[in-house]
Amino acid sequence: MDDLQSDVPHSARMYDYLLGGTDNFAADRAAVEQLVAAFPSIRDLARENRKFLVRAVRHLAAERGIDQFLDIGAGLPTSPNIHEIAPAARVVYVDRDPLVLRYGRERRATYVGADLRDPDSLRAATDLLDLTRPVALSLVAILHFLPDSAGPLGVVHQLMDALPSGSALVLSHSTEDVNGEEVRRAGEVYTRQGIEVRFRSAAEVLRFFDGLDLLDPGLVPLHAWRPDGPPDSDPPTGMYAAVGVKLGA
Repeated sequence: MDDLQSDVPHSARMYDYLLGGTDNFAADRAAVEQLVAAFPSIRDLARENRKFLVRAVRHLAAERGIDQFLDIGAGLPTSPNIHEIAPAARVVYVDRDPLVLRYGRERRATYVGADLRDPDSLRAATDLLDLTRPVALSLVAILHFLPDSAGPLGVVHQLMDALPSGSALVLSHSTEDVNGEEVRRAGEVYTRQGIEVRFRSAAEVLRFFDGLDLLDPGLVPLHAWRPDGPPDSDPPTGMYAAVGVKLGA
């Protein structure tokens, strides 16, 4: 597990700052300012990503009756978080950043220290859930930090294979398919900070949903996944979102 290195930017703390949070350090803020210079609408994109999570959780809880959520790469606590959107649900948050774990536990949420790149380390989290009933697995804005060498497809498929029928995958992922030049510049900022990123095409992102039933409207830009109302005239782009459900055998 990572040591707390306040002088080194961390993706979770950078995301917190993008959303206007205060659980971050000067190194994170400086890195985000470089991101904003490279990709001016990235703050709006981060907010759209959060809105997508809210809508997806709300749908799965209210319309599909899912009352267990496993949020991997949860990041620093941000309101509304899953346990606030679905207050009757059992929610387990997973992250490997010590600051995330400390702040999450201070808020009396269930946080488990584990690494998505090591599925065996996730057993402590899944042991807290009833795997005889459906679970919603949230991988929101995390997989683009896994290079192909980490085998992200295999990791996701292994996680979903362990969940029962009726479970769901909630996923968002950065892409160069739209707004490509600014996304590439943002990627260069991450790389300079020592944070590896791998942006994927629509076809590549869809492979994470192999064997799942994609809910309408399928794989779309963040703002287009079941919006609550008409989108802004110029919504930020650069990330895909989708929700898939595991059907019965």
